[in-house]
Amino acid sequence: MSFLRRRSATPAGPEFDVLAMDPGDWPGNLGAGLLPAPDGTCQGVFLRYDLFGGRGPAMIIGNLPEGSPAREVEEDEIPFEVGQLLLALENDEDVTVVGTEDMPVLQGDNLLIVRRLKLSESRISCVQFDRSDGVLVTIAAWDRPITDDLYALLKPLPAELFQQG
Repeated sequence: MSFLRRRSATPAGPEFDVLAMDPGDWPGNLGAGLLPAPDGTCQGVFLRYDLFGGRGPAMIIGNLPEGSPAREVEEDEIPFEVGQLLLALENDEDVTVVGTEDMPVLQGDNLLIVRRLKLSESRISCVQFDRSDGVLVTIAAWDRPITDDLYALLKPLPAELFQQG
């Protein structure tokens, strides 16, 4: 399970692999954000994929390690990534989680147990799964369903993407 390995510490980026889609596989723009802790450690990474060069955010993929405060949400509260998607859309609607459904998904030879979140805003699709290294991956998409095909596109991004120039 190569995509679940830990890298050696990199001062300017996360100390874990970021599982997402390669920016070269996406037709639009990619933006990345790091969630720093006061001690300088990385408490998470989220990537925002904008469809076709700025026609609006289509998807946010977050990677939050164990202990990240962004993971601490109440049962009906939306994940951090859904909040980021709503901010990017300039949508101030009050959205809540109204249900969850666990489903098995194969990613190559690996079995993932994916939680599909049902939200009060039906135009948002959201799924989450835990990696064996304790990182929670959340995918939030606007106005397009998240299908099993997407999981085949997920892979660790190169550490160079998170290095300061």
